[in-house]
Amino acid sequence: MAKDEKFVQQITDMEVDFAQWYTDVVKKAELIDYSSVKGFFIIRPYAYALWENIQAVLDKRFKELGHENVSMPLLIPESLLEKEKSHVEGFAPEVAWVTYGGSEKLTERLCVRPTSETLFCDHYRNIIHSWRDLPKLYNQWCSVLRWEKTTRP
Repeated sequence: MAKDEKFVQQITDMEVDFAQWYTDVVKKAELIDYSSVKGFFIIRPYAYALWENIQAVLDKRFKELGHENVSMPLLIPESLLEKEKSHVEGFAPEVAWVTYGGSEKLTERLCVRPTSETLFCDHYRNIIHSWRDLPKLYNQWCSVLRWEKTTRP
């Protein structure tokens, strides 16, 4: 059997199990690897190069449309997240919390960014005072964290 035929046989048929097929493809193509923490992946060089190309095309287009890139904090105070309780409700069980800074217990829990809407709303509240401040066209490239039970790439 040729090497290529063996390689193809090691990939689950897409019609049989799409999720497993996708996992097989990204692993065999060396796009990702599993990290030592369950549910976290290492984005390997080829996958990262693909991402950089996609990002470059989108970034150029966004800027042509007037968007500006921003970077919001990784941590969100619990009191701020509470303001968006109805938005967060669906994934609240998946929020990761920081409760210590070094060996000191924090006075308020901080969540690791599960989404950025809360941060954007708070920022807009501080910088938009009238219709004259609009539009605000912001873009953010970032990671989010949700402690999901099903962790496939």
